[in-house]
Amino acid sequence: MNGTARGLKASTEPLVEVYDCAMLDLDGVVYVGGDAVPGVPDLLRQLRDRGVTLAFVTNNAARPPAAVAQHLNDLGVDARPTDVVTSAQAAAREVASRVPAGSKVLVVGGEGLEQALRELGLEPVRGASDQPAAVVQGFHPSLDWKALAEGGYALRGSGLPWVASNLDLTVPTAHGIAPGNGALVNAVAAAADRRPDVVAGKPYRPLFDETVRRIASDKPIVVGDRLDTDIEGALNCGADSLLVMTGVTDVHSLCRAPSQQRPDFVGWTMDALFHDHSVPVRNDGRFELSGWTAAVDRRGDTGTVVVHSRGADPGDGLRAVAAAAWQARDETPDLQLDTAGLDDVWRHR
Repeated sequence: MNGTARGLKASTEPLVEVYDCAMLDLDGVVYVGGDAVPGVPDLLRQLRDRGVTLAFVTNNAARPPAAVAQHLNDLGVDARPTDVVTSAQAAAREVASRVPAGSKVLVVGGEGLEQALRELGLEPVRGASDQPAAVVQGFHPSLDWKALAEGGYALRGSGLPWVASNLDLTVPTAHGIAPGNGALVNAVAAAADRRPDVVAGKPYRPLFDETVRRIASDKPIVVGDRLDTDIEGALNCGADSLLVMTGVTDVHSLCRAPSQQRPDFVGWTMDALFHDHSVPVRNDGRFELSGWTAAVDRRGDTGTVVVHSRGADPGDGLRAVAAAAWQARDETPDLQLDTAGLDDVWRHR
Protein backbone atom coordinates (compact mmCIF):
# COMPACT_ATOMS: atom_id res chain seq x y z
CA MET A 1 0.00 0.00 0.00
CA ASN A 2 1.20 3.51 -0.70
CA GLY A 3 -0.24 4.91 2.52
CA THR A 4 -2.80 7.12 0.77
CA ALA A 5 -5.82 7.69 3.00
CA ARG A 6 -8.98 6.02 1.73
CA GLY A 7 -12.57 6.89 2.54
CA LEU A 8 -16.07 5.89 1.52
CA LYS A 9 -17.31 6.31 -2.04
CA ALA A 10 -20.57 7.88 -3.10
CA SER A 11 -23.08 6.31 -5.48
CA THR A 12 -26.09 8.28 -6.66
CA GLU A 13 -27.64 5.06 -7.96
CA PRO A 14 -28.41 1.86 -6.06
CA LEU A 15 -25.36 -0.39 -6.18
CA VAL A 16 -27.39 -3.06 -7.95
CA GLU A 17 -27.62 -0.67 -10.91
CA VAL A 18 -23.87 0.02 -10.96
CA TYR A 19 -22.27 -3.43 -10.65
CA ASP A 20 -22.93 -6.47 -12.85
CA CYS A 21 -21.52 -9.15 -10.53
CA ALA A 22 -21.50 -9.62 -6.76
CA MET A 23 -18.47 -11.61 -5.57
CA LEU A 24 -19.89 -12.90 -2.30
CA ASP A 25 -17.97 -14.25 0.64
CA LEU A 26 -19.87 -17.08 2.30
CA ASP A 27 -19.49 -17.42 6.08
CA GLY A 28 -20.68 -14.17 7.65
CA VAL A 29 -22.25 -12.89 4.43
CA VAL A 30 -24.51 -15.63 3.05
CA TYR A 31 -24.63 -17.85 6.13
CA VAL A 32 -23.43 -17.92 9.72
CA GLY A 33 -22.68 -21.39 10.98
CA GLY A 34 -25.44 -23.70 9.80
CA ASP A 35 -28.04 -21.02 9.03
CA ALA A 36 -28.56 -18.49 6.26
CA VAL A 37 -28.17 -14.87 7.26
CA PRO A 38 -31.78 -13.68 7.74
CA GLY A 39 -33.24 -12.33 4.51
CA VAL A 40 -30.23 -13.17 2.35
CA PRO A 41 -31.80 -15.94 0.18
CA ASP A 42 -34.54 -13.53 -0.88
CA LEU A 43 -32.06 -10.69 -1.46
CA LEU A 44 -29.96 -12.95 -3.68
CA ARG A 45 -33.04 -13.85 -5.74
CA GLN A 46 -33.74 -10.13 -6.15
CA LEU A 47 -30.18 -9.50 -7.27
CA ARG A 48 -30.47 -12.14 -9.98
CA ASP A 49 -33.84 -10.72 -11.03
CA ARG A 50 -32.08 -7.36 -11.48
CA GLY A 51 -29.48 -8.94 -13.78
CA VAL A 52 -26.61 -9.24 -11.31
CA THR A 53 -24.44 -12.35 -11.62
CA LEU A 54 -23.62 -14.07 -8.33
CA ALA A 55 -20.24 -15.60 -7.57
CA PHE A 56 -19.78 -17.39 -4.25
CA VAL A 57 -16.09 -16.92 -3.43
CA THR A 58 -14.56 -18.72 -0.46
CA ASN A 59 -11.13 -19.07 1.14
CA ASN A 60 -12.17 -22.50 2.39
CA ALA A 61 -10.39 -25.20 0.36
CA ALA A 62 -11.94 -28.16 2.16
CA ARG A 63 -15.05 -28.74 0.03
CA PRO A 64 -15.38 -28.98 -3.76
CA PRO A 65 -17.76 -26.51 -5.46
CA ALA A 66 -20.57 -29.07 -5.80
CA ALA A 67 -20.62 -29.62 -2.02
CA VAL A 68 -20.63 -25.87 -1.38
CA ALA A 69 -23.47 -25.39 -3.89
CA GLN A 70 -25.49 -28.17 -2.25
CA HIS A 71 -25.05 -26.52 1.14
CA LEU A 72 -26.28 -23.22 -0.29
CA ASN A 73 -29.31 -24.88 -1.88
CA ASP A 74 -30.11 -26.53 1.45
CA LEU A 75 -30.23 -23.01 2.92
CA GLY A 76 -32.62 -21.77 0.24
CA VAL A 77 -29.99 -20.14 -1.98
CA ASP A 78 -30.14 -21.13 -5.63
CA ALA A 79 -26.55 -22.06 -6.54
CA ARG A 80 -24.85 -24.26 -9.11
CA PRO A 81 -21.32 -25.65 -8.77
CA THR A 82 -20.22 -23.26 -11.51
CA ASP A 83 -21.32 -20.32 -9.31
CA VAL A 84 -18.78 -21.31 -6.65
CA VAL A 85 -15.08 -20.43 -6.74
CA THR A 86 -12.81 -21.75 -4.01
CA SER A 87 -9.25 -21.08 -2.92
CA ALA A 88 -8.55 -24.73 -3.81
CA GLN A 89 -9.27 -23.96 -7.47
CA ALA A 90 -7.07 -20.87 -7.36
CA ALA A 91 -4.29 -22.83 -5.64
CA ALA A 92 -4.48 -25.61 -8.23
CA ARG A 93 -4.19 -23.01 -10.99
CA GLU A 94 -1.05 -21.61 -9.35
CA VAL A 95 0.45 -25.11 -9.12
CA ALA A 96 -0.39 -25.88 -12.75
CA SER A 97 1.47 -22.76 -13.86
CA ARG A 98 4.63 -24.05 -12.14
CA VAL A 99 4.82 -27.75 -13.05
CA PRO A 100 4.45 -29.83 -16.26
CA ALA A 101 1.05 -31.25 -17.18
CA GLY A 102 0.33 -34.57 -15.49
CA SER A 103 2.73 -33.91 -12.60
CA LYS A 104 2.26 -35.45 -9.19
CA VAL A 105 1.35 -32.93 -6.50
CA LEU A 106 1.51 -33.64 -2.78
CA VAL A 107 -1.77 -32.60 -1.13
CA VAL A 108 -1.72 -31.42 2.46
CA GLY A 109 -5.47 -30.96 2.62
CA GLY A 110 -8.70 -32.58 1.54
CA GLU A 111 -11.08 -33.44 -1.27
CA GLY A 112 -11.45 -29.85 -2.47
CA LEU A 113 -7.77 -29.65 -3.40
CA GLU A 114 -7.69 -33.14 -4.92
CA GLN A 115 -10.61 -32.42 -7.22
CA ALA A 116 -9.23 -29.02 -8.26
CA LEU A 117 -5.89 -30.58 -9.19
CA ARG A 118 -7.50 -33.35 -11.24
CA GLU A 119 -9.57 -30.78 -13.16
CA LEU A 120 -6.30 -29.25 -14.36
CA GLY A 121 -4.71 -32.57 -15.31
CA LEU A 122 -2.52 -32.98 -12.23
CA GLU A 123 -2.22 -36.09 -10.06
CA PRO A 124 -2.76 -35.66 -6.30
CA VAL A 125 -0.58 -37.83 -4.05
CA ARG A 126 -0.27 -38.14 -0.29
CA GLY A 127 3.37 -39.01 0.40
CA ALA A 128 6.77 -37.43 -0.10
CA SER A 129 7.99 -40.82 -1.32
CA ASP A 130 5.71 -40.39 -4.38
CA GLN A 131 8.24 -37.84 -5.65
CA PRO A 132 5.83 -34.95 -6.19
CA ALA A 133 6.71 -31.98 -8.37
CA ALA A 134 5.01 -29.52 -5.98
CA VAL A 135 3.15 -29.26 -2.68
CA VAL A 136 -0.26 -27.65 -2.19
CA GLN A 137 -1.79 -27.04 1.23
CA GLY A 138 -5.31 -26.15 2.31
CA PHE A 139 -7.52 -26.55 5.35
CA HIS A 140 -9.52 -29.69 6.02
CA PRO A 141 -10.98 -30.67 9.42
CA SER A 142 -9.59 -34.22 9.12
CA LEU A 143 -6.01 -33.10 8.44
CA ASP A 144 -3.66 -34.99 10.76
CA TRP A 145 -0.04 -34.96 11.90
CA LYS A 146 1.04 -37.45 9.26
CA ALA A 147 -0.18 -35.21 6.44
CA LEU A 148 1.66 -32.21 7.92
CA ALA A 149 4.77 -34.32 8.36
CA GLU A 150 4.69 -35.47 4.71
CA GLY A 151 4.56 -31.84 3.66
CA GLY A 152 7.62 -31.09 5.77
CA TYR A 153 9.49 -34.09 4.38
CA ALA A 154 8.78 -33.08 0.79
CA LEU A 155 9.61 -29.40 1.19
CA ARG A 156 12.68 -29.28 3.38
CA GLY A 157 15.73 -28.65 1.22
CA SER A 158 13.96 -29.68 -2.00
CA GLY A 159 13.08 -26.34 -3.58
CA LEU A 160 9.69 -27.75 -4.66
CA PRO A 161 7.00 -25.13 -5.37
CA TRP A 162 4.72 -24.72 -2.36
CA VAL A 163 1.28 -23.17 -2.80
CA ALA A 164 -1.01 -22.43 0.16
CA SER A 165 -4.74 -21.93 -0.32
CA ASN A 166 -4.80 -19.18 2.34
CA LEU A 167 -3.11 -18.05 5.53
CA ASP A 168 -6.17 -17.54 7.76
CA LEU A 169 -4.86 -18.30 11.24
CA THR A 170 -8.28 -19.21 12.63
CA VAL A 171 -11.52 -20.78 11.48
CA PRO A 172 -14.90 -20.38 13.22
CA THR A 173 -16.65 -23.55 14.35
CA ALA A 174 -19.82 -24.35 16.24
CA HIS A 175 -17.68 -24.73 19.38
CA GLY A 176 -15.63 -21.56 18.96
CA ILE A 177 -12.48 -20.44 17.18
CA ALA A 178 -10.12 -23.18 16.01
CA PRO A 179 -6.74 -23.23 14.21
CA GLY A 180 -7.09 -22.38 10.53
CA ASN A 181 -4.95 -23.14 7.50
CA GLY A 182 -2.46 -20.42 8.37
CA ALA A 183 -1.69 -22.10 11.68
CA LEU A 184 -1.20 -25.45 9.90
CA VAL A 185 0.99 -23.81 7.26
CA ASN A 186 3.11 -22.44 10.10
CA ALA A 187 3.57 -25.98 11.42
CA VAL A 188 4.82 -27.23 8.05
CA ALA A 189 6.97 -24.12 7.64
CA ALA A 190 8.68 -24.83 10.94
CA ALA A 191 9.54 -28.36 9.79
CA ALA A 192 10.53 -27.32 6.26
CA ASP A 193 12.43 -24.17 7.31
CA ARG A 194 10.75 -22.11 4.58
CA ARG A 195 7.50 -20.32 3.69
CA PRO A 196 4.99 -20.94 0.84
CA ASP A 197 5.99 -19.51 -2.54
CA VAL A 198 2.50 -18.19 -3.22
CA VAL A 199 -0.80 -17.82 -1.36
CA ALA A 200 -3.90 -18.26 -3.53
CA GLY A 201 -6.73 -17.08 -1.29
CA LYS A 202 -7.89 -13.69 -0.06
CA PRO A 203 -6.50 -11.10 0.39
CA TYR A 204 -4.20 -12.07 -2.48
CA ARG A 205 -5.04 -11.84 -6.17
CA PRO A 206 -5.19 -15.47 -7.40
CA LEU A 207 -8.67 -16.24 -6.01
CA PHE A 208 -10.12 -13.06 -7.49
CA ASP A 209 -8.38 -13.72 -10.82
CA GLU A 210 -9.78 -17.25 -10.84
CA THR A 211 -13.25 -15.85 -10.20
CA VAL A 212 -12.98 -13.45 -13.13
CA ARG A 213 -11.68 -16.30 -15.30
CA ARG A 214 -14.71 -18.45 -14.48
CA ILE A 215 -17.46 -15.83 -14.21
CA ALA A 216 -17.69 -13.06 -16.79
CA SER A 217 -18.01 -9.56 -15.36
CA ASP A 218 -17.20 -6.05 -16.49
CA LYS A 219 -17.69 -4.36 -13.11
CA PRO A 220 -17.82 -6.62 -10.04
CA ILE A 221 -18.25 -5.63 -6.42
CA VAL A 222 -16.80 -7.72 -3.60
CA VAL A 223 -19.23 -8.27 -0.71
CA GLY A 224 -17.59 -9.41 2.50
CA ASP A 225 -17.59 -9.30 6.28
CA ARG A 226 -13.83 -9.41 6.93
CA LEU A 227 -11.58 -6.39 6.59
CA ASP A 228 -8.30 -8.31 6.32
CA THR A 229 -9.40 -10.76 3.62
CA ASP A 230 -12.48 -9.63 1.68
CA ILE A 231 -11.94 -5.87 1.77
CA GLU A 232 -8.15 -5.80 1.53
CA GLY A 233 -8.37 -8.42 -1.22
CA ALA A 234 -10.79 -6.28 -3.23
CA LEU A 235 -8.38 -3.36 -3.03
CA ASN A 236 -5.47 -5.60 -4.07
CA CYS A 237 -7.26 -6.59 -7.26
CA GLY A 238 -8.73 -3.16 -8.05
CA ALA A 239 -12.38 -4.01 -7.32
CA ASP A 240 -14.86 -1.97 -5.30
CA SER A 241 -16.15 -3.48 -2.06
CA LEU A 242 -19.13 -3.51 0.27
CA LEU A 243 -18.64 -4.44 3.91
CA VAL A 244 -21.68 -5.98 5.61
CA MET A 245 -21.93 -6.19 9.39
CA THR A 246 -23.47 -9.67 9.57
CA GLY A 247 -20.20 -11.49 10.26
CA VAL A 248 -16.97 -10.92 12.16
CA THR A 249 -16.49 -7.16 11.72
CA ASP A 250 -18.17 -4.93 14.29
CA VAL A 251 -18.41 -1.16 14.53
CA HIS A 252 -15.35 -1.00 16.78
CA SER A 253 -13.05 -2.77 14.30
CA LEU A 254 -14.55 -0.80 11.39
CA CYS A 255 -13.56 2.45 13.11
CA ARG A 256 -9.99 1.20 13.48
CA ALA A 257 -9.62 -0.09 9.91
CA PRO A 258 -6.28 0.87 8.36
CA SER A 259 -6.42 2.53 4.96
CA GLN A 260 -5.77 -0.69 3.00
CA GLN A 261 -8.71 -2.43 4.70
CA ARG A 262 -11.39 0.23 4.30
CA PRO A 263 -14.44 -0.66 2.20
CA ASP A 264 -15.77 1.59 -0.52
CA PHE A 265 -19.30 1.09 0.81
CA VAL A 266 -20.64 -0.15 4.14
CA GLY A 267 -24.05 -1.37 5.26
CA TRP A 268 -25.57 -3.35 8.09
CA THR A 269 -26.81 -6.06 5.72
CA MET A 270 -26.69 -7.08 2.08
CA ASP A 271 -29.79 -4.94 1.57
CA ALA A 272 -27.28 -2.08 1.14
CA LEU A 273 -26.84 -3.27 -2.47
CA PHE A 274 -30.33 -1.97 -3.25
CA HIS A 275 -29.68 1.57 -2.05
CA ASP A 276 -27.69 4.58 -3.16
CA HIS A 277 -24.84 5.67 -0.90
CA SER A 278 -24.13 9.23 0.15
CA VAL A 279 -20.86 10.32 1.73
CA PRO A 280 -20.86 12.18 5.06
CA VAL A 281 -19.96 15.87 4.85
CA ARG A 282 -17.38 17.32 7.20
CA ASN A 283 -18.63 20.46 8.91
CA ASP A 284 -16.65 22.16 11.66
CA GLY A 285 -14.97 18.91 12.71
CA ARG A 286 -18.16 16.85 12.63
CA PHE A 287 -19.36 14.44 9.94
CA GLU A 288 -23.00 14.86 8.95
CA LEU A 289 -25.27 12.63 6.88
CA SER A 290 -29.09 12.60 6.77
CA GLY A 291 -29.59 13.71 10.36
CA TRP A 292 -26.64 11.80 11.77
CA THR A 293 -23.70 13.70 13.22
CA ALA A 294 -20.54 11.97 14.41
CA ALA A 295 -17.20 13.27 15.61
CA VAL A 296 -14.07 12.27 17.48
CA ASP A 297 -13.57 14.24 20.68
CA ARG A 298 -9.85 14.35 21.48
CA ARG A 299 -8.16 14.45 24.84
CA GLY A 300 -4.42 13.99 24.64
CA ASP A 301 -3.55 10.79 22.77
CA THR A 302 -7.11 9.40 23.04
CA GLY A 303 -10.08 10.14 20.83
CA THR A 304 -13.64 9.23 21.75
CA VAL A 305 -16.04 8.52 18.89
CA VAL A 306 -19.28 10.31 19.70
CA VAL A 307 -22.66 10.38 17.93
CA HIS A 308 -24.19 13.81 18.54
CA SER A 309 -27.44 13.35 16.61
CA ARG A 310 -29.31 10.49 15.00
CA GLY A 311 -31.22 10.19 11.75
CA ALA A 312 -33.71 7.66 10.47
CA ASP A 313 -31.41 5.33 8.50
CA PRO A 314 -28.98 3.35 10.68
CA GLY A 315 -26.81 2.72 7.63
CA ASP A 316 -26.17 6.46 7.31
CA GLY A 317 -25.16 6.50 10.96
CA LEU A 318 -22.65 3.72 10.32
CA ARG A 319 -21.15 5.72 7.47
CA ALA A 320 -20.96 8.92 9.53
CA VAL A 321 -19.16 7.15 12.37
CA ALA A 322 -16.71 5.42 10.03
CA ALA A 323 -15.89 8.68 8.24
CA ALA A 324 -15.23 10.50 11.51
CA ALA A 325 -13.06 7.72 12.92
CA TRP A 326 -11.01 7.27 9.75
CA GLN A 327 -10.35 10.98 9.41
CA ALA A 328 -9.10 11.14 12.98
CA ARG A 329 -6.86 8.10 12.44
CA ASP A 330 -5.46 9.58 9.21
CA GLU A 331 -4.68 12.89 10.90
CA THR A 332 -3.15 11.22 13.98
CA PRO A 333 -2.05 7.63 13.17
CA ASP A 334 -1.14 6.86 16.81
CA LEU A 335 -4.47 8.09 18.16
CA GLN A 336 -6.10 5.62 20.56
CA LEU A 337 -9.79 5.38 19.66
CA ASP A 338 -12.37 4.88 22.38
CA THR A 339 -15.49 3.42 20.71
CA ALA A 340 -17.19 1.93 23.79
CA GLY A 341 -20.01 4.45 23.66
CA LEU A 342 -21.13 3.21 20.25
CA ASP A 343 -22.58 0.02 21.73
CA ASP A 344 -25.75 1.84 22.74
CA VAL A 345 -26.23 3.80 19.49
CA TRP A 346 -27.69 0.97 17.41
CA ARG A 347 -28.78 -1.34 20.20
CA HIS A 348 -32.42 -1.25 19.04
CA ARG A 349 -31.92 -0.81 15.30
